[in-house]
Parts: sequence; structure tokens; C-alpha cells
Amino acid sequence: MNEAYEAVLDHDRRTFCVHMNLLKVAIASIIMAGNAEPINEQEVAAKYGNIRSEMNQIYSKITELEMEVSEHSLVINAIQPLDPTRRCYRMIGGVLVERTIKEVLPAVQQNKEGIEVVISRLNEALERKKKELTDFETKYKIRIRKNDGESMDDNSKKEGSAQGVLVGPANA
Repeated sequence: MNEAYEAVLDHDRRTFCVHMNLLKVAIASIIMAGNAEPINEQEVAAKYGNIRSEMNQIYSKITELEMEVSEHSLVINAIQPLDPTRRCYRMIGGVLVERTIKEVLPAVQQNKEGIEVVISRLNEALERKKKELTDFETKYKIRIRKNDGESMDDNSKKEGSAQGVLVGPANA
């Protein structure tokens, strides 16, 4: 019984470590992205596209993790009022294991808290990436134009919008 409980905790630790490694990779890409200066318009456009792509990846990961937090909350709310000695089942690495609620509840709560920490760090990374994008747009005078040719002002910009054309400086 103890070995199975240790296996559950080990799986939880590995899951948390995977999330933390993804966060480290995202932060490292943010740091490394700022090192090289683009030389021509194609490099400016490519770097701008990379920054936008990195932002979208961070948005996607945050959304995915928020859904996991929501699922964890549903499980916690469903099993918390029940008898702690009651049997419950938990999927661990594709294997369904039988435990008691008193064994499972703390692990699920700890997982949820760990995921929330990762989400907050990803939100911080996203804010840094947004600032980098804004600074990059300012530095290279990049404006997003609507299809009819009018420039969008700051109030009408939509984050993550796929519409528009990347416009750089006329004389680069």
C-alpha cells in the first residue's frame, strides 16, 4: 500500500517538474530572444513574428493549465465532503489505482497549487513578452494595418488578432 502511495506522489512530482521545465524553457527563450539585433526588414519581420508566436504559445499553455486547475477544483469539491475512508480511483500514468479520499485529496490539492504557481510565472513571462513586443514595435516603428489600409490605433488593437499586415519603416 505504501509503495502505491509513493508511486502516486512520484507521478505528481514528475508532473510538476514537467510544468516547471516548460516554464524554464519559456523564460530562457524570452531572455535569449533579446540578445540579437535584426539588421534588415526580413529579420525584423521574422523576429516580430517569433515574438508574437512565443506570446501565443504562452497564452496557449496558460489556457491549458487553467483548464487543469479547473478540473482539479471540480475533483476537490466533489470528494472533500465525502468520508475520508471512502474508496476512490485515480488515474496515474494511464493506470487506474484505488486509494482512499484521505490519500488522494492532499495530492490533488498540492498539484492544483503547483499548477497555479506555474500559471502565475507564465503570466509574468507573458507580461515581459508583451513589453518586449511593444518596445520592438516602437523601436522599428511597426504598425499593424487593417485590410482597408488604415492604421489601427492603440485602443482598437486586439491581442492575438490574426488579421493585419506587418509594416516596417519606409527607409530601413
